[in-house]
Amino acid sequence: MSNPLWTLDAFVEAAGGSAKGDIGADITGISIDSRTLEAGDAFVAIKGDRLDGHDYVAGALEAGASLALVAEDQLTELPEDGRYVVVADPLEALRGLAVAARARSDARIVAVTGSVGKTGTKEALRLALDPSGKVHASVASFNNHWGVPLTLARMPKDTDYGIFEIGMNHAGEIVPLVKMVRPHVAIITTVQPVHLEYFDSVEKIAKAKAEIFEGLEPGGVAILNRDNLQFDLLKFLAATAGVARIHTFGETPAADSHIEKSVGYPAGSSVDAVILGQEITYKLGAPGKHHVKNSLAVLTAVADLGADLAKAGLALDTMRAPKGRGQVSRLPLPDGELNLIDESYNANPASMRAAFAVLAEAPIKRPGRRIAVVGDMRELGEDADRLHAELLQPISEAQIDAVYCAGPHMHALWKQLPHELRGHYCEDAKDLEDVLLSDVRPGDVVMIKGSLGTRMGPLVEALKKEYPPADDSAAA
Repeated sequence: MSNPLWTLDAFVEAAGGSAKGDIGADITGISIDSRTLEAGDAFVAIKGDRLDGHDYVAGALEAGASLALVAEDQLTELPEDGRYVVVADPLEALRGLAVAARARSDARIVAVTGSVGKTGTKEALRLALDPSGKVHASVASFNNHWGVPLTLARMPKDTDYGIFEIGMNHAGEIVPLVKMVRPHVAIITTVQPVHLEYFDSVEKIAKAKAEIFEGLEPGGVAILNRDNLQFDLLKFLAATAGVARIHTFGETPAADSHIEKSVGYPAGSSVDAVILGQEITYKLGAPGKHHVKNSLAVLTAVADLGADLAKAGLALDTMRAPKGRGQVSRLPLPDGELNLIDESYNANPASMRAAFAVLAEAPIKRPGRRIAVVGDMRELGEDADRLHAELLQPISEAQIDAVYCAGPHMHALWKQLPHELRGHYCEDAKDLEDVLLSDVRPGDVVMIKGSLGTRMGPLVEALKKEYPPADDSAAA
């Protein structure tokens, strides 16, 4: 029997609460979602913007939760015979569990932030560190005010390497999270003009990302993108925060970790690189130059954490772009096949450019075409139309043959497109479905991308439904 995640006594003490009811001695997991809860999990009743976890306590207990962590002022509304740890505020108690989990652990910790590439970098770190020890990493994009403490509270005591993704929409959001995580290594993938709704400038975004330095452990390392326009500012902010060790990555040979040579193919890349002075050759199982670039940060972190660099390089061959974030599927058509690149999870100007670059690298057999299906990018504030229109340049550079646009802001791009590149424009993504299904032909490579709220994902599903993927390995 493996050790429990928490004993009841340690859980109650860390949460700063009191136990009520017949609770077992061991807690095997922590959940905030009664739908995915497993028997033995502690259910934390968090009150969110839309839902209140207290409404799901009865169901969680029926599903086998070891206990429910609940607010004292809600007790009268809950089943009397329940198993509870009672606190003033469950989210604050979760933070207490997070701090206690970090304090009891000897794990080496890495934290990742950046405008784009956080989740992909976190997943690559998970693969790269796995051969060197027991790894704990955040699931999905659990990178906010509840996702980070939840991930920490779930970290087993015997973890060797902890990987945390830290996100933000506003200044001041990273500081409390990174002070809980206390990483030995902090990576900033890049700083780009995203969330401009909430920031006056890219420099302000850089300053918000640089908050990650505030929680770095003494002697810790900051890993920075040498090619990024905000590099000098980030380096200055790191030094100001007392960070003594800074390692850089990028395409420039001036970076501590840099690319010597990289060759892309439909499902990935082959890379020769130098990582902190060590030469290494490795393959990446996900396509795109941005993955190559971020893999340098990953391998630099592996070296800085004292893990096995050679094994990490081998492990990156098993990396796959996840659904919505660059997953490649081969769809059979009557007289050939179509390559579908699913980038439908989210979009901002930087990730759009990266997606166009992936499309540019995709080999084409004529008369096949490179087709971009793009939806609105959200949270860009008053510059939204200009930033959409400016996508024309990377589209031209990527030698894209046809562009399909959805959303009111994308009309600004549509107006700029030369006539021969215009596929179709709709205000609503769902109205592109029939057009797309009838327009695609064998040999095409189709990339679909937009902000989550623009709902581009259903277009991906519609293509897959019409032409079920040939092999699941390409879509893994």
